[in-house]
Amino acid sequence: MYNNYKDMFSKSCEYAIKAMIFVAQKSKDENRIGVKEIANGIDAPEHFIAKILQDLGKKKLINSVKGPNGGFYMDKTNLKSSISDIVKAIDGDGIYKDCVIGLKLCSEKNPCPVHFEYKEIKKNLIKMLEESTIADFNEKLDTGKFFLKNK
Repeated sequence: MYNNYKDMFSKSCEYAIKAMIFVAQKSKDENRIGVKEIANGIDAPEHFIAKILQDLGKKKLINSVKGPNGGFYMDKTNLKSSISDIVKAIDGDGIYKDCVIGLKLCSEKNPCPVHFEYKEIKKNLIKMLEESTIADFNEKLDTGKFFLKNK
């Protein structure tokens, strides 16, 4: 899980988001993408990506076919998945409920020092996560103005 604002998502969650966007980009023509290509495409360890994709597949966020012509792919239903769906599948719902500085008892009645300042940021973050879909990210990448891999 995350411990503070700079670690908002776990490394697994970051990889999951990037992997799903990468697969969406590469499987437009019903192509299936192997774990090795996905890992290379997003600069991630292959064994780690394999586990993450397996978890996402179990939660019906991505599709896979086993065998020599197998791999991962996304269909129209998968493309409608929000970033929030991925975050909840990998990291749970802590980002929606937990205190930004990790206090267990932080609340409106018992706020931490940044509770009220972060409240608006959190509201906007949650809105973005819930409203942004894999298809939206795909369209942004198609413009050539955005990128998924560190150069």
